[in-house]
Amino acid sequence: MDQIRLDFGNLITPHVDGGLDPAALAGPLAERFRGVHAGVVTRHERGELGFLDLPHSIDSVAQVMELADRVAQSFDDVVVLGIGGSGLGAIALKEALLGPGWNTLSDDGRDHRPRLHIVDNPDPCTFRTLLRQLEPSRTIFNVVSKSGATAETMSQYLVARAWMDAAVGQEKARRHFLFTTDPGDGVLRQIGEAEGVPMLSIPRNVGGRFSVFSPVGLFPAAVCGVALDELLSGAAAMEQRCRTDHLSLNPAGILATVLHHADTSAGRPIHVLMPYADRLRPVALWFQQLWAESLGKALLLTGEERPTGPTPLASVGATDQHSLLQLFMEGPRDKVVVFIDVDDPGMDVEIPHRHPEIPALAYLGGHTMGNLLRTERAATAEALRRQSRPNATLHLPRIGAAEVGQLLMLFQIATVYAGAMYGVEPLDQPGVELSKRLTYGLMGREGVEVPDIPEPDPRWVL
Repeated sequence: MDQIRLDFGNLITPHVDGGLDPAALAGPLAERFRGVHAGVVTRHERGELGFLDLPHSIDSVAQVMELADRVAQSFDDVVVLGIGGSGLGAIALKEALLGPGWNTLSDDGRDHRPRLHIVDNPDPCTFRTLLRQLEPSRTIFNVVSKSGATAETMSQYLVARAWMDAAVGQEKARRHFLFTTDPGDGVLRQIGEAEGVPMLSIPRNVGGRFSVFSPVGLFPAAVCGVALDELLSGAAAMEQRCRTDHLSLNPAGILATVLHHADTSAGRPIHVLMPYADRLRPVALWFQQLWAESLGKALLLTGEERPTGPTPLASVGATDQHSLLQLFMEGPRDKVVVFIDVDDPGMDVEIPHRHPEIPALAYLGGHTMGNLLRTERAATAEALRRQSRPNATLHLPRIGAAEVGQLLMLFQIATVYAGAMYGVEPLDQPGVELSKRLTYGLMGREGVEVPDIPEPDPRWVL
């Protein structure tokens, strides 16, 4: 297995003005990391970091594979209902490993595997449009919610269940649903046990945004033929690489260290992830949730709350060279960019020789589109460096299951390290609870007080 590589030279002085001093990286930061790593090891030994064990969960993977094979033989469309970590990981795996336009391919092009739809937002136009495209008797819904109380996902479930009941009858409808939920508690577990709906379990020590290697992400991938053994072997290989407390040998430790330093010591709290591959665009969105929800916290210091944490920004090259790059180059010096480069795109398109009399076109002939994309990534990184704008590049040998497994595990481990560096709990999300409670009250959930929300002041409404 070829390893992904992290090139962070453009974050280090003297390669870039204002970069990180290599002496600090080899000295005090390396020493601090030993303590950070030891704390993460202790948490893992206590059973708190279950995502680290997922690549080795053989029994769970076997159950996923068995159920995925049955579903693939029985249905033409699989619809995943899940939001946040219950949807973003599956979307990232789908786009990266199935490639563009999976659902538009012929049956032969999909190797007679189902079409896969992942619906994370309860937008009525999106949901109604999707239902109109589906044949109920050939459709199964995978409802993903650990608690079974996620308002967005459960509203989709209720609509889908009524739609299926009307189409095939209540008795048959239950065969068109699969729940991915808590192993012992929650609304979906209660419904599944009462009605005989098949269920997959999310380990109790695995949170939503760390669940991509659990049945949350594995089942949708497996049902479409993704090689889970390769995906998980890549994740396991990265977990193994990151077991060392030597900072210079630990890629997740380096990534967490340089990004934390950029925020807290160099005034660069905006962390841009910019893959140069359309297939990895959803990975950037998955990282955005992982980094933001894990690290953006109100830190308690001497009894007072102090907000802390970086702001992640998902971008994609070369598209955003024509939208965001101007800001990255000449705007506020508050950003650090992490590129993702792909050595082998898997397929390429040669650019023909035409119009040799036009210099603006002639130079392109004989190159490939993949070569152009990689060249633009290198040129953008160098342009930023020359403007004293720090950046780093993650190099993927290819976009394969093993490489994507490495990449996603790298980000998850880096997030836990960064949480320790910031002094926050990366596994919770207390800041979203108020919004949930207000929603429950406004929607009339039993036992939840209806909130008093002031009417808009007409003086400030145009």
